[in-house]
Amino acid sequence: MGLDGTLDYIKVSISQFYGIEINDFAATVAKTALWIAESQMMRQTEMIIHKELDFLPLKSYVNIVEGNALRMDWESVVPKAELSYIMGNPPFVGYSLQSSEQKDDILSIYVDEKGKPYKTAGKIDYVAGWYFKAAQLMHGTAIRTALVSTNSITQGEQVAGVWKPLYDRFGIHIDFAHRTFRWDSEASIKAHVHCVIVGFSCAENAKVRQLIDGERAFNVSNINAYLLDAVNLFIESRTKPLCDSHKMIYGNKPVDGGNLIIEKEDYQDFIANEPLAIPYIKRLVGAKEFIANEQRWCLWLKGVSPAELKKMPLVLERIRKVREMRESSSDEGARKLALTPTTFRETNNPDTAIVIPCHSSENRRYVPMGFIDNSIVVTNAVLFIPDASIYEFGIITSNVHMAWMRAVCGRIKSDYRYSKEVVYNNFPWPTPTDAQKAKIEQTAQVILDARALYPDCSLADLYDEVTMPPELRKAHQQNDKAVMEAYGMSVRETTEASCVAELMRRYQELTKP
Repeated sequence: MGLDGTLDYIKVSISQFYGIEINDFAATVAKTALWIAESQMMRQTEMIIHKELDFLPLKSYVNIVEGNALRMDWESVVPKAELSYIMGNPPFVGYSLQSSEQKDDILSIYVDEKGKPYKTAGKIDYVAGWYFKAAQLMHGTAIRTALVSTNSITQGEQVAGVWKPLYDRFGIHIDFAHRTFRWDSEASIKAHVHCVIVGFSCAENAKVRQLIDGERAFNVSNINAYLLDAVNLFIESRTKPLCDSHKMIYGNKPVDGGNLIIEKEDYQDFIANEPLAIPYIKRLVGAKEFIANEQRWCLWLKGVSPAELKKMPLVLERIRKVREMRESSSDEGARKLALTPTTFRETNNPDTAIVIPCHSSENRRYVPMGFIDNSIVVTNAVLFIPDASIYEFGIITSNVHMAWMRAVCGRIKSDYRYSKEVVYNNFPWPTPTDAQKAKIEQTAQVILDARALYPDCSLADLYDEVTMPPELRKAHQQNDKAVMEAYGMSVRETTEASCVAELMRRYQELTKP
């Protein structure tokens, strides 16, 4: 306490806190919570200075305004000349789950200098609106912001949509970040949300940036929008591979109402009653069937003559149902497909291909992938590379490609969402010597040989980190080493973070105008 007995040394009070809350009850709770917090802090101050403070009744004004924060002028709440920090935990609503009002909120905020919405504004999460408004308010000031957010805005295609306007328009930079962590609700029905904390500003910041990953903190020179110690860049959707590599495509979408698909429980009865259909039945594989080795089949009638079809009444009945389903669809594209009811929307069935599941568990070090032949038809739940070689398999199954995938892919919760447009088409491939390429081919084949030692196991079994066979793990490690050497990376010293930083540097070089 000062010599005159005043409380002048207390520099923080709730009169310095301003807020916007859309819900009237929550606004009242926030005001009450601030009063309680001030009371608690006063009590703690008494314990420190060993004096009683006369602070009741609480007289400080609580500046909590009720309203939609994305539609309000924040300076109407507090002038930016009087503002030092913006902090918040905005609503977590994915772009596909937004109400029409929320979509309108985002489209009204994420606009360019001419007031026109950015082309990606309709595909970013609701929390992004707070980032834009904060950057807009901070521009030209010393204000700094820190927000708790869903991790989706730092992953996959959303990164460019959310962050590029903030860098380009307002010159923001990230001051500190806490990478993905799981936030568990205290409610009786647990809600697990995967979050990040991002501190950013427009003002000059000479301090070393701090990047927190799990319980470890690192001092780094830069934090980019992927929350990596790497150069600032944005991996945007690309229709063709950046490098000279095989084209990756999506699997076949049935659009059949399930009528061209034969489920496991129906298979035996179907072939018993329609034996002439057997030559036209193929294994059907999506992500689940590929990883867990589950059984499913489909009628693959591409090129089958009308005369043959008329010999199979059960098949004809299924075709008729496909046509009816497509004709009655509200989708114009599906209605057009009613003219070809014997086939899936796509009819890609190459002699050989590498298959990559679109979705895979974060608990696997490697996304399970492998070769198929034309006895298997793949659905749009997987991606595939027709006629790819063992060399391509060695590269994309390596820890180098997995590190890239983990850094730039989208997520469902925290599981991987592999895409060709962002992950594969932007991947910087190595330029190996003949000897290095031969080594990758050799180690990739050893991976397939190691899998073949366990024919009764699914890929889910083989790539479980607890049950992964030692032969398979060793084979992957040798392949990882061969691929890293092709990139000129030190096997001993390269970490996943430094690997991604090097790949991003290569990407930047490859995409220079």
